[in-house]
Amino acid sequence: MRKFSLLTFLLLLSTFLCLGAGTALGASNGNINSAAVQVNVTNQNPDTARPGEPVELTLSVQNIGNNNLKDIKVTLNPEYPFSKLSGEDLEKSISYLNARQEDDDAGVLKFKLMTDSNASEGTYDLDIVTTYTSGSGSDEKTYTTTKTVQLEVQGKEYAQVVTVSKADIDIAKEEPLEFIVTNTGTSSLKNLVFSWTDPKGVVLPVYSDNTKHIKSLEAGQSVTVSYSVMADVNADPGLYTLNVNLSYEDADSNSKNIQTTAGLFVGGATDFDVSFSETSAGETSFSVANVGNNIAYAVKVSIPDQDGYKVSGSSSTIVGNLEKGDYTIASFDVSNSQSGAGGNTTENSPGTPPDSSQDSASGASSTSMSSSDPLKVQIEYTDAKGERETVTKEVNLETTTSGNMTAAGGPGGPGSSGGISSYLPYIGLLVLAGGVFVYRRKIHEKIQAMKAKKAGYKKPEDQKI
Repeated sequence: MRKFSLLTFLLLLSTFLCLGAGTALGASNGNINSAAVQVNVTNQNPDTARPGEPVELTLSVQNIGNNNLKDIKVTLNPEYPFSKLSGEDLEKSISYLNARQEDDDAGVLKFKLMTDSNASEGTYDLDIVTTYTSGSGSDEKTYTTTKTVQLEVQGKEYAQVVTVSKADIDIAKEEPLEFIVTNTGTSSLKNLVFSWTDPKGVVLPVYSDNTKHIKSLEAGQSVTVSYSVMADVNADPGLYTLNVNLSYEDADSNSKNIQTTAGLFVGGATDFDVSFSETSAGETSFSVANVGNNIAYAVKVSIPDQDGYKVSGSSSTIVGNLEKGDYTIASFDVSNSQSGAGGNTTENSPGTPPDSSQDSASGASSTSMSSSDPLKVQIEYTDAKGERETVTKEVNLETTTSGNMTAAGGPGGPGSSGGISSYLPYIGLLVLAGGVFVYRRKIHEKIQAMKAKKAGYKKPEDQKI
């Protein structure tokens, strides 16, 4: 029994050794040699690839097999977001590697790749292909191995002020001002602080300070930063510079800062007030005042074509520049047109003169009046930005049947065409009253003279009372 067991053990051991030798022989023919080269990434600069920047890889190439190796070639096969960097090779060679190398004996190769500028944050694969030759003579064979490594890409942190909502604001008027901040990078931003200043102190925020906080902003997103602003009432119209500042933290909590400028025009349009002034020598005058906060250049006043009125002679006049608060006078020969609309005209009775009517009570003649639609006055001017503007105002007037202008609501208005003739009835009454008074005084003096004569006095003044 023991002999059989010992014999069996020897047979099994012999079989195992034969199989092991065959395996070792097979390994020497290529099975183990296929894994005889070990390639590792020992360094990456920077530690995380950044969009639009190159990344350098340091590779360790080590022969861990039992056979010497020659003609070792290492090739990188980059895919998006990595690509070949101009002037750099994707394939590098090592002529010879001894068997059973230690770490210190390994070959060192360096490669540089370019990272796409629009690469998103994440981890990407990179294939490293190695070919080498083992053996000699008829046993010489070439082997190929592929190893995939992972490279981390950090997103691109960048933000910019894409637009400003307004290009101009008026003087001394509260107006909204908005800035749109956009994350144009590929990585999220956090703890953004937005602020702006006007170095001259003309434009200032109201109801808040000039600083706004934004907790976070994802890649590709935008946020609107709103302010209410006002320009100083004494500011000179013109273009003012706003210094814009944006600070934020990147993924590594490093603080970064972006500074830029924006232009804001202060000033522009203005407003006018037009009122009736007087009528004299057939001309109607109007007061034109600049009631806005900006200067008006090359002011032109015109009476446009309109129903109910007609202009004799020139219908426009240039009055020059008007500072804020200034006024000027513009005169025109304006009359009521025969086809005017909107007026209620008092008709003359048959047989009476066309320009007067007989008052039944006093017998005095009065000029009939007709109410007209407001007269449109057009003002053209150049604003502080150099743009030509037009403003239309309406003036309420009344016209006499003769066509002359008077201010609405008055008994004839200043400088009315009726003149003193409208007061003739009252003057007549005053003259009549004065005559009666004089006549009665003369009668009284005669009576006193007769009484004095009877009493023996020569003169009434000698009489004692």
